[in-house]
Amino acid sequence: MSAATPVPDRVRFEGVRGRISHDAPLAPFTWFRVGGPADILFQPADTDDLAQFLRQLDPAVPVTVIGVGSNLLVRDGGIRGVVVRLSARGFGKAEVDGARIRAGAALPDKRLAAVAAEHGLGGFAFFHGIPGTVGGALRMNAGASGAETADIFVAAEGVSRAGDLVTLDRDAMGFSYRHTTAPADVIFTAGTFEGHPASATDIESAMAAVADHREQAQPIRDKTGGSTFTNPPGARAWELIDAAGCRGLKVGDAMVSEKHCNFLINCGEASAHDLEALGETVRARVLATSGVKLTWEIRRVGAFAGEPVREFGP
Repeated sequence: MSAATPVPDRVRFEGVRGRISHDAPLAPFTWFRVGGPADILFQPADTDDLAQFLRQLDPAVPVTVIGVGSNLLVRDGGIRGVVVRLSARGFGKAEVDGARIRAGAALPDKRLAAVAAEHGLGGFAFFHGIPGTVGGALRMNAGASGAETADIFVAAEGVSRAGDLVTLDRDAMGFSYRHTTAPADVIFTAGTFEGHPASATDIESAMAAVADHREQAQPIRDKTGGSTFTNPPGARAWELIDAAGCRGLKVGDAMVSEKHCNFLINCGEASAHDLEALGETVRARVLATSGVKLTWEIRRVGAFAGEPVREFGP
C-alpha cells in the first residue's frame, strides 16, 4: 500500500466486533497453499459488523474478498489493503422454507447440497461437486455436472463498499457461463435458492454420480485450485490442453495434472509465480496448436513479489 493510503487500525473502528489482523498470512486459506500476506485481514462477526466496518473504512483503501480459496491464486507479494474473509460462524447458516433455502455466503456448497437432501429438495446435487462456498458460487455462477447456480437462484444479499445492505434479483446478477455482472464492490452475505420436491433415492443417486465423477476425474487429493480455465464455446479446455502436449508440464514445482489437465498442482514447494507462469505457458501452447485463447477461471489476486508473470493475450 502506498504511503498516501491510510492503513486501517482497530482503534479507528467503533463498534466493530470482528477480528482484525495485520500482515496476515493468506497461504493457509488457499488450496494451493501459496501466496503472500494481506496488509489487513478482517473477519466480520456478522452482516451488521461487516457493514459497520465498511462504513468507517477509508474509501481509498482497496478491499478484496476471499472464501475458502478453492479457486484462488494469491500472488507472492500478498494483497494490499483489506482482505475480507467471511467465517462459517457468522455466515454459514442455512434456513429452509418450503422449497427454498437461504444460505449464508460462507456455507460450503457441499453442505448446501446436503441440507437440500435432508429436506427432500432436488436441483441442488451439483453443488455436491463444487469445492467452494455459496458466496463464490454467486459471484462466478459456479456449476458442475451440467447445472449451475443460476438454475436455482432466487435472490442474493450483500453489503456494498459503502456499507449499505443490498438485495440483488436475477436481472441484477446478470448470469452467464461462469460469470455474473453483479456490482464488483458488493460482498455477498447470503443467497436464496429454490429447488423442487424429489425422492431420497433420486437425490442420493444424483449426489453419488457427482461425487464419483470428481473422484475418478479430478486430482482432489492434491494441492490444486480447481478448474484453471473456462471451457471455450464448443470445446473443452482439458482436451485443448492435452492436444497441446501440456499434460504433466512443469514450471518449478508447479505441474499440469496428469489426471485432469485443466488442473494445476503444487507438487510441494511451488510459488504462486510458478503456478501462474505455468498457466500462461499453457495458454500460449493452446493458442499455437488450436487457435483458441483460454480464459482463466482461477481468480488471481495480489502483487508480484519480483518479476511479474507476463500475461499471454487478453
